[in-house]
Amino acid sequence: MSKLVAPHGGKGLVCCKLEGAALEAERKKAAGLKKIEISSQVKGDLIMLGIGGFSPLNGFMTKADWKSVCEDFLLANGTFWPVPVMLDASAADAAAIKVGDEITLERNGEIYATMKIEEKFEMTEAEKKWECEKVYKGHGEESDDKVFWEIALKDHPGVQMVMARKEFCLAGPVKVLSEGEFPEKFKGVYLTPAETRAIMDEKGWANVASMQLRNPMHRSHEHLCKIALDVCDGVLIHSLIGNLKPGDIPADVRIKCIDTLIKGYFVPEHVINAGYPLDMRYAGPREALLHATFRQNYGVNKMIIGRDHAGVGDFYTLFEAQEIFDTIPTPEDPGKRLLCEPLKIDWTFYCHKCDGMASMRTCPHGKDDRVILSGTKLRHALSNNQPVVDHFGREEVLVILREYYASLTEKVEVKLQSHAEGTKM
Repeated sequence: MSKLVAPHGGKGLVCCKLEGAALEAERKKAAGLKKIEISSQVKGDLIMLGIGGFSPLNGFMTKADWKSVCEDFLLANGTFWPVPVMLDASAADAAAIKVGDEITLERNGEIYATMKIEEKFEMTEAEKKWECEKVYKGHGEESDDKVFWEIALKDHPGVQMVMARKEFCLAGPVKVLSEGEFPEKFKGVYLTPAETRAIMDEKGWANVASMQLRNPMHRSHEHLCKIALDVCDGVLIHSLIGNLKPGDIPADVRIKCIDTLIKGYFVPEHVINAGYPLDMRYAGPREALLHATFRQNYGVNKMIIGRDHAGVGDFYTLFEAQEIFDTIPTPEDPGKRLLCEPLKIDWTFYCHKCDGMASMRTCPHGKDDRVILSGTKLRHALSNNQPVVDHFGREEVLVILREYYASLTEKVEVKLQSHAEGTKM
């Protein structure tokens, strides 16, 4: 009997991927259906629908779901869900499709799924802007409406992705036919919720924390995981292996760094190094909620939430991603609630006077004694061939990262925000 938290939504793992004869039959049928070209983000969402990562969702959202999620953090049926999961289509494609039709979803020539159309609806520019204001606008320096739009359209990748959606959206259940390149390219690291749960059950875990990573693992990440290990049975170090923004470090490099850290600085039997196939949305607080929601499906009941979780630039305040957990709805039905709780940890850093890792709550010293740790600051130093200060990262990891940056033929600019520079300590 599993001791792990139940999957989100009260229906167990809802896996939309077909197997065996059903898969082969659907692939043959898909070849004859009208084809829609999907974005990279939709591809990742489809795979998560396929493997149960987005349980209890079984397809793309209706307009009622979209509106309720944006406004109230709930699906139309009252189940907690923090961000829209949408399938966009051009006006020409939408005109050729009617409710009740089945279509094929493909990307770059590969068929990922079939879908039965239950609804199609226009998504106006005004509605897309409304979604951005509800989902992506935080309370940071760019929170003023005019300032937000002036800066967001230029500098916020999540807002840019929403505004770039096509004119219509399609809703309905999907049958997923492919997990793309992930099972082979990230063999042993790309794990489904059923697989992580099986590993955790075998270990007898009941209380599991997860560490979200899109940056190389530095000393602060290591410290957060070790805090979690002191109070939990184990930690799932869960890296995003889908698409990132320019300047972010590729998944294979980050995974190599994590493996090196686990072997040298952790008790390996208490840690799982895994990856999941989504693209980043850069939705800050809302994305922190999404991370907790789908981690519950992976068997996790504690989501590590530190400084500026899933943030970008200065769009969000330092601990807004922690605070949002205190404001979300709690449906009457426990199965519809978010059961994965935040493990809120203060800003951590290395302090020379403390002679170790510390936080704002434990260290009485000034910022001149502290080594400010952030993935952005690390990438900025390495991309500019600058020295990395002592105690920022483990030397074994820095060797891997320096090799990666030395291999680049074109420099990618990495902008420092005030959080990364430590000017807001």
